[in-house]
Amino acid sequence: MTGARVARWLCLAALAACAMSTGVPYRMRAWNRAFPPYRVIGNIFYVGTNEIAQFLVATPAGHILIDSGFEESVPRLRDNVQKVGYRFEDIKILLSSHAHIDHVQAHALVRRLTGAQVVASSADAAFIAAGGKGETVFDGVYEWPPCPVDRQVGDGDQVSLGGTTLTAHLTPGHTRGATTWTMQVTEQRRVFSVVFFPSANVNPGVRLVGNPRYPEIAADFERSFATWKALPCDVFLADHGPFYSMQEKYDRLRAGATPNPFIDPQGYRRFVAEAEQKFSDELRSER
Repeated sequence: MTGARVARWLCLAALAACAMSTGVPYRMRAWNRAFPPYRVIGNIFYVGTNEIAQFLVATPAGHILIDSGFEESVPRLRDNVQKVGYRFEDIKILLSSHAHIDHVQAHALVRRLTGAQVVASSADAAFIAAGGKGETVFDGVYEWPPCPVDRQVGDGDQVSLGGTTLTAHLTPGHTRGATTWTMQVTEQRRVFSVVFFPSANVNPGVRLVGNPRYPEIAADFERSFATWKALPCDVFLADHGPFYSMQEKYDRLRAGATPNPFIDPQGYRRFVAEAEQKFSDELRSER
């Protein structure tokens, strides 16, 4: 085993020392600080933290929330939704980028408080409903309150509310059911394609070759990269702010930059290319 692989397995062992953590894991606390909510573009609003992204898609018939975050942050999430001019209780649909604790721990609580319909990919629905049990990376490391999944979606399925439609693109690898959501928005009479990117990271300790928990992980990642490269993208958003340079773009937006800084097709292509290169390098090192 190479030194790099040993380091990754030691990292996973350290995570296991926090087994069955239901609060905010220590290593994720720095991601969970308050951040001002704001309108991103069209009917999309940012209501997440400094690094863990949550998006409110507002419609006349109620709203769609992408990712619930941590339970302890739900009061702040409620406040953020209100600060951008909407009622938390009017969230009708709760989507997920992927079934990891920093994105779905509060699913059950948000569902209970709002009555929202929980929608997830078929693969990740099992992990959400089981509170993290069986998940291919963090089973036995993190758990969360089990949350019923009201609707399971497959590749190409659509979720519609109040004239807005999001399309699910199954892009597994980071989790078995990681989902890239896409939609269109109109800004200044122009229509833009929006991509909500889940993650392309290979978690510490995860093997791409000979992985008994997820034997098809490498093939899934390869198919996902093909999907990501084929998607039209004008507005690049993701489940973690640093993926799409959120802070820098937010600062420019606040300063009145035009066009909207979140319109960044080149940034999307560059990010996907760099993520694919990291994946390929890791896969090559294991073979």
